[in-house]
Amino acid sequence: MPVYALGDHVPSIHPDAYIHPDAVIIGDVRIGAQSSVWPGAVLRGDEGYILIGDRTSIQDNCVLHTTPEHPTIVGDDCVVGHMVHLEACTIESGCMIGNGSIVLHRVVVRTGSVVAANAVVLNDTEVPPGSLAVGTPAVIKAGRARSADIQHGARAYVQRSERYKTELRRID
Repeated sequence: MPVYALGDHVPSIHPDAYIHPDAVIIGDVRIGAQSSVWPGAVLRGDEGYILIGDRTSIQDNCVLHTTPEHPTIVGDDCVVGHMVHLEACTIESGCMIGNGSIVLHRVVVRTGSVVAANAVVLNDTEVPPGSLAVGTPAVIKAGRARSADIQHGARAYVQRSERYKTELRRID
């Protein structure tokens, strides 16, 4: 897997994490225990840091970046779906960020919330705990997140990463 230091910024990846060989990790990126980063994902901590908590999946073709003023933080037990773009935002623990969504600068997605597939959460938005953010630009629907779906997704990716650690092999 391509893991790069950038100057003095060296990634810190917990030994229990799974990073797919085709993911790219650059600079000040910190990845917690039992978290996973999947094919094509790029986590580029060149201007600020990226923090991924424990048991969180960053799925295929995601792009995570920062600004000099604001890190990108994703808490524990989160599901970040395929082709998500996160930049200079905070995703608290127990959240699901749906496929193809974009979460921009200074957004805070509070615990137990869902950003629906293809939603765009604009700068400086706060998604309250347990809410659903849907649409472009995102509209907040309080109390509409389904925590069981988030928990199921987080557990499934921890299990999937364990399988990949032992069974994935290149055959070309």
